[in-house]
Amino acid sequence: MGKPQDCIAIYPGTFDPLTNGHVSLARRGVQVFKKVVVGVANDTSKKTLFSLEERVAMANEVFANDRNITAEGFSGLLVDYAQRRGATVILRGLRAVSDFEYEFQMALMNRKLSKDIQTTFLMTDFKWMYLSSTIIKEVAKHGGNIKGMVPEAVVPKLYGRFAELQKENI
Repeated sequence: MGKPQDCIAIYPGTFDPLTNGHVSLARRGVQVFKKVVVGVANDTSKKTLFSLEERVAMANEVFANDRNITAEGFSGLLVDYAQRRGATVILRGLRAVSDFEYEFQMALMNRKLSKDIQTTFLMTDFKWMYLSSTIIKEVAKHGGNIKGMVPEAVVPKLYGRFAELQKENI
């Protein structure tokens, strides 16, 4: 593994939707690593609101002006994807102690699967500690104000999706 500033880091997740906490972490990641690839997971146990293509497109729109951040979808094992991309680091965010146990287990499993890939944790910025995609979706579903919690480009897409779903259920 090279020096951190020479490494490519994969920041994986479902990003359904991308929140300002995610954006903050990716942008802070490029202060440490040469490039951050927002790896949008296709294979997830979560039921997503947006398709993989929609989630990747939203992330690329949000990061369009960030030279060292790109987003792309992936399937299969994260470590296999990281190796294909030439990444040596998996970047993960921690909001609270409650995140640590799950993230620690995942980091250890990824380490078992590939000793060449390291996991690095960054603490979430204080102002985003309470945010999660799940909470954002719940608020938006019920018409609550999500402005300032997700990137501006995501706001109309999220409200629009819930409006579509509401029409389907009438």
